[in-house]
Amino acid sequence: MDNPMDTPKTYSDYVDKKSPNSPIFTNCLKAFLIGGFICSIGQLIFFFCKSKGLDTSASNTVVSIILIGIAALLTGLNIFNKIGKVAGAGSLVPITGFANSIVSPAIEYKSEGYIMGVGGKMFTVAGPVLVFGISASVIVGMIYCFFV
Repeated sequence: MDNPMDTPKTYSDYVDKKSPNSPIFTNCLKAFLIGGFICSIGQLIFFFCKSKGLDTSASNTVVSIILIGIAALLTGLNIFNKIGKVAGAGSLVPITGFANSIVSPAIEYKSEGYIMGVGGKMFTVAGPVLVFGISASVIVGMIYCFFV
């Protein structure tokens, strides 16, 4: 007996009928607005630090620490994931997304213990980003050093 899903075209047509269309414009708008809101919170923290007399470098550091702390706390309370479902890529503003990628596996693997669970699995998502990010920066730095 022949299966109607034997041909790639038939299967593709079947998947197209069963898959909902993604509202791309709405998703992009939500990502833009929520990502912009997260950045605006960072900017407000920066202005507050500057008004208290901190220099630009110290203010930038404080903003990073506070945004990482807020993202880690919201991830632990399972709020960040709900924001991510609405915001999509907008919630992955680099520093908050990085904090989420560290805390989520740590929470997930806590039951396996603090050493082999949390310690061993904490960087499963962020690890490749760190490795390739650091490697790329070293390569670009060497190119800059030798050719500029």
